[in-house]
Amino acid sequence: MTHIDLSANFAFLAGLHIHPLYALSGLLVGALVGLTGVGGGSLMTPILVLLFGVHPATAVGTDLLYAAITKGVGTAIHGTRRTVDWRLVGLLAIGSIPATLLTLFGIEHCGKSAAMSSLITHVLGYALFLTAIMLLLRGRIRRYAERQQAEALAAGADETKLHMRRIALTIVVGLVLGFLVSLSSVGAGALGVTALILLYPQLPTVRIVGSDIAHAVPLTFLAGAGYFFLGKVDVSMLLSLLIGSIPGIIAASLLAPRLPEKALRVMLAAVLALVGFKLVTAS
Repeated sequence: MTHIDLSANFAFLAGLHIHPLYALSGLLVGALVGLTGVGGGSLMTPILVLLFGVHPATAVGTDLLYAAITKGVGTAIHGTRRTVDWRLVGLLAIGSIPATLLTLFGIEHCGKSAAMSSLITHVLGYALFLTAIMLLLRGRIRRYAERQQAEALAAGADETKLHMRRIALTIVVGLVLGFLVSLSSVGAGALGVTALILLYPQLPTVRIVGSDIAHAVPLTFLAGAGYFFLGKVDVSMLLSLLIGSIPGIIAASLLAPRLPEKALRVMLAAVLALVGFKLVTAS
């Protein structure tokens, strides 16, 4: 009979500590995600970097696994409601998976250098600016995309060529998201949804959101696992964030239908722009 020594596992568990302030941050960000559908990576990583002084690479790596777990729950819900376009998820993954692997290779090669920390911080800051703009303009982007598609079909455009073009652009969107999310943990939510609305204005918003969330799970898990094996994930921090975020997401999801979505999006966009400015000008 093989003897299994559990002492190392118990020692590891004993070394984990739940940080109340991390849990509180997880609660607040989880509630915001539940209310607006975005904001996880956009807010959690800046909070860890700016408020707690966490190294940018560690903040990104921990946030990626945090996002993978929380969005896994969202994917399960969307999957049971059949609001996921799995073909769309596959096209995005064709671009995002190779981009994620290449980005992780670059991070491993550069290590925790000052240049890499500065790059992550600045990419994160500019990504937040872009996310804020996309949040405010999402409705106009949808109307513009619908109008362009209708005009193209009315002018006799070849539907097959339009379809192939959308496929190619979807793969490119996945590639960009893979790089951006792996480097800064930002983009899988607001940027991904907005890009898909622009490419597929005929799809219901809930189906686009469900597909984007489903794509974010393997993307963030793969990137987060890469950071974990590179030693850039704080497990105690991750557990603390999840302890706060899970009840926050549940409570906010129940409250969301009673609150004005437009006001929430404007508030979130303002916060993201402020944090982005702080990150860009911090170094």
